[in-house]
Amino acid sequence: MKISGNAIRPGMVIEHKGRLWAAVKTQHTQPGKGGAYLQVELRELRDGTKLNERFRSSEDVERVRLDQRDYQYLYREDDILTFMDTESFEQVTINASLVGEAIAFLQDGMMVTIESHEGDPVGVMLPDNTVCTVAETEGVIKGQTAAASFKPAVLDNGVRVSVPPHIAIGDRIVVNTAERTYVERAKDE
Repeated sequence: MKISGNAIRPGMVIEHKGRLWAAVKTQHTQPGKGGAYLQVELRELRDGTKLNERFRSSEDVERVRLDQRDYQYLYREDDILTFMDTESFEQVTINASLVGEAIAFLQDGMMVTIESHEGDPVGVMLPDNTVCTVAETEGVIKGQTAAASFKPAVLDNGVRVSVPPHIAIGDRIVVNTAERTYVERAKDE
């Protein structure tokens, strides 16, 4: 679907220079001379390279719609991840590089969304939050208040996060997978 160059918004996927790009940031600019344009920071979906491009309103770009399906993560073998469609039980293998840095949060049985373009997987989206166990952290320092004070911690998957002082080794916490930040203590049933 063709859209005007100034209609690009963050999160949109476009086809540009024969490749698929996701818009990361956009900024409208109106210089003193010449016409206005949209400065767009693009990230290539397959290899993650970045590109800054200018689009004028007179230019048309091809907006791409990605197919999204939910899959269950099964296992990892070297750099190949195996997922299963929970409706058809069909298995799909994907290169680990499509998951990016969020791969540290991938857990057995986790439900993920796989984005594909014309049947070819281009990305894997993990849930926004996941539960992890604190493997290492400092003890509570007497007199330290909870207001705006955090201490470093290492999770069971090796990821480093900052946690409030009351969190101890062995505690299960909820972590934001995109920002790698502490959300809350896990509410285990």
